[in-house]
Amino acid sequence: MNILGIDYGHKRVGLAYADSDLKVSVPIPAAVESSPSERLEHIAREIRDRRIDKIVIGYPYNMDGTVGDKAREVDGYIKILEEKFGLPVVRFDERLSSFQAESDYYSTLSRGKKSVAARKKHRRSGDIDSRASAIILREYLESGGNGATPLNPDNGGEF
Repeated sequence: MNILGIDYGHKRVGLAYADSDLKVSVPIPAAVESSPSERLEHIAREIRDRRIDKIVIGYPYNMDGTVGDKAREVDGYIKILEEKFGLPVVRFDERLSSFQAESDYYSTLSRGKKSVAARKKHRRSGDIDSRASAIILREYLESGGNGATPLNPDNGGEF
């Protein structure tokens, strides 16, 4: 099964790809186009070209496990994805994935540090977002899909 991982953001949507048989996720170019509709078209191309069967989206639970404003925003994005692509969309806990992706990236640099301007430019490229998406997707694959966390609105969104 071909799976697309998504790390949703207002300006950038990090993307990753995995074949569930191989259990390996890789970051792919993020959707960084200027408008939401252009970002959705970028995602549509990836879905078509990679023959995606399922989407796994990072779900930003609060640290205490509750659903906050950002998670509700992702719920709205999930509805858009489901309507546009007709594919199953699975929520997966993404707490600290972007932090981990950024830490991993900067720890591999020869000096370990970059200027603030260079970090901002790199952040705008969407590379960190796609790395975060790959982490989310890798963790999903490692869990065998068992770590998927469906929203339960009956108890305030807690899982």
